[in-house]
Amino acid sequence: MREGLSAPAATETDTETATRRFPATRHHRGVLRFPVIRQLLRFSGVGVICTAASLGLYALLRPWLGAQLANAVALVLTSLLNTALNRRLTFKIAYQQRRTRDHLNGLVVIAVALVITGSSLGVLHWFNPDATVGDELVATTLSGFLATAVRFSMLRHWIFRRARHR
Repeated sequence: MREGLSAPAATETDTETATRRFPATRHHRGVLRFPVIRQLLRFSGVGVICTAASLGLYALLRPWLGAQLANAVALVLTSLLNTALNRRLTFKIAYQQRRTRDHLNGLVVIAVALVITGSSLGVLHWFNPDATVGDELVATTLSGFLATAVRFSMLRHWIFRRARHR
């Protein structure tokens, strides 16, 4: 090697091969190199927004509709927002193809969440018939954690499986 020259840089072929071999780790280091970790972080952000909206709607509608119906209305209304945000932000799907089908499948997933949270309200009222709105919010929030885990799994492995590695 002559003086003043550095070692040759990696060729385009070497870089291209490395990029092709590990597309999900190209720009990320540490635990963020795993797509599921990045998706869980984005999913959590979407979940915080949608949970706050759902709890607010529930508390607003509860006096007029009762516990079960207020829970159902709040979940269904926020599910459309949740599916749209998860589609775009969590799984990075920007194209319009299959959007309607994704939202219809999202309604199936929200039905599962409704069964989980509705069951928690039923159990609460079975044990404590005089439960307050605060008690109901705690019950739906705690059961919402289970519903969220089920929702993420269904979204990742069923609805948005085509984008699982983004």
